[in-house]
Amino acid sequence: MRLTDEEKMQQNGTVLESSGADVLDDLEEWFGRFISVPDDRDLSLLALWAASTHLALETYTTPRLLLDSTMPGSGKTTVLDHFQRLCYQPVQAAALSSPALLVRLLQNGIRTICIDEVDRSLSPNKPGVEDLIGIINSGYRRGATRPVLVPAKGGNWVVKEMPTFAPVVMAGNSPHLPDDTRSRAIRVLLMPDLDGTAEDSDWEYIEDDALALGARLAEFADSVRDDIPKLAVDLPKGCIGRAKEKWRPLKRVAVAAGSHWPEIVDELIRRDLDEALAEREAGLQRIPPGMQMMSDLHAVWPKDTDFVPTAELVAALILHNPEYWGMNSPYGKALTDKRLGTLVSQASKVTSQRPGGRGPRGYSRAVLAPVWNRLGIGRKQRGASGEDGASGADLHRINRDNRVHRVETDPLLSGVQSGYSQVEGESDPAIGCTVCGQPLLTDASQQSGICAVRDDDHNTARENAA
Repeated sequence: MRLTDEEKMQQNGTVLESSGADVLDDLEEWFGRFISVPDDRDLSLLALWAASTHLALETYTTPRLLLDSTMPGSGKTTVLDHFQRLCYQPVQAAALSSPALLVRLLQNGIRTICIDEVDRSLSPNKPGVEDLIGIINSGYRRGATRPVLVPAKGGNWVVKEMPTFAPVVMAGNSPHLPDDTRSRAIRVLLMPDLDGTAEDSDWEYIEDDALALGARLAEFADSVRDDIPKLAVDLPKGCIGRAKEKWRPLKRVAVAAGSHWPEIVDELIRRDLDEALAEREAGLQRIPPGMQMMSDLHAVWPKDTDFVPTAELVAALILHNPEYWGMNSPYGKALTDKRLGTLVSQASKVTSQRPGGRGPRGYSRAVLAPVWNRLGIGRKQRGASGEDGASGADLHRINRDNRVHRVETDPLLSGVQSGYSQVEGESDPAIGCTVCGQPLLTDASQQSGICAVRDDDHNTARENAA
C-alpha cells in the first residue's frame, strides 16, 4: 500500500505537530499583509522558501528564488527586507563588487544571499559577471566550491577551496539571466499595489513581530532537522531532473510541516511545469541546437524507412523548419551536411554511416531510436489520446512544434528530395525541380525545391494542380 508523505514522516519517527503548519500559515499571512502578488499561491511560495533557508544543508539543494517585476515599485525590495528578518543568516548583497567577495561571505558557513537590482548587478554587459553567475549556478548544490587565492605567510598566496553553497534570492525588473540560471530558479512575479491593499512595512512598528516569526521558523526547522535528509517525498509527474532538484527541498519542508502544505507544493510544482510548457509552446524558451536537431530529425523522418541519406535529411529539415535551418537562420546560412553531422554527434555521439561501403552517407533509424527515447522525443504517454489511431500522445510534441515562426510548406513541394550535393552550395543535377524537373541551380531554389528559370512552366503546373 502506498504511504502518504505524512505517513512516511510518522514511520521515520517524526512527531507531527501542528506548529510547523501553523508557522507556515502565519508566515503566508504575514507576507499577504505587505506584498501584492497576482497569484496568492506565491505568498505560500515565499513562506516555503524562507523556511527552506533554515534547512538548506539538510535538503542538499537549494533553489534560487527570482523576484521578478515588469516595473519599479512592485515590492521586490520590500520582500528582501522581510527576508532579512525571516531567513537563515541573511546578508544583503545589492552591489557585488567581485566573485571573491561572494565566496568570502560564505567561508564561515552558509548564509542567505539577498541580491537586489540583478537587472544591473548581473547584467550580461557587466565585466566579470560570468564568474558571479558561475558561483550562483554552482552554489545551489551542497558541497560546491570555488578556488580562491588567499594570503599566506611570507607574503605569498595560496589557493583555497571556498564554499559557494547558499540559498540565493535575486530581485530585479525583468532581468536578463542566462537559461541555466533561470532553470535553477523559481520565479515570483510582483506587481505594484495600485489599489493600496498592502500595508506599509513600517519597521519601527513591526520589527519585533517579524523577528519573533523568524524565531518560530528557526525553532520549527530545528525540530525536524534530523528527519529531513532521509525523507523521501513524492513529486508530481513530470517533475524530474533540474525541476526535481529545485522543488524537492520545498516539498520536504512542506511534508515536515504537515497539514495542507504538501498539497500546496504539488500545486505550485504543477503550475511551474505548466508555465514552462506554455513558454516553450510560445517559442519563449530556447532549445539547444542539438536538442532542436534531434527533435526535428524525429519529426521529418520518413515513415517505415530505416536508412536516410544525410543530404535528404538536410533538405527535409530546411523545409520543415526553414527559419531555424534555412538561409535566414540565426546561424547565418542554410544547414549543410557537415553541420548536421556535427550537431547530431554532439547531441548523441552518433555519426553518419555508409551501409555496405557504397552509396551516400546517412543515418539509421535503428541507431537514432534509442537516443530519441532517452531524450523523451516521440515517447507515448499511456492513456492519452493520440492522432491517427495512435495509442498515446507525444510527450515531446512541443520540441517539434516549438519553431521560430514555423511555416507550412507548399503542397507542390511535399515530394522534394535533397537539392544539395555533398559539397555545400552546389546543386545535384540528378535531383530536379519538383514542378518542371529542371536542375536546381541557386541557393534559393535549393531551399524551395523549385528551380528559378522556368516561371511560365511553374505557373502552368500550379494552375493545373489547382
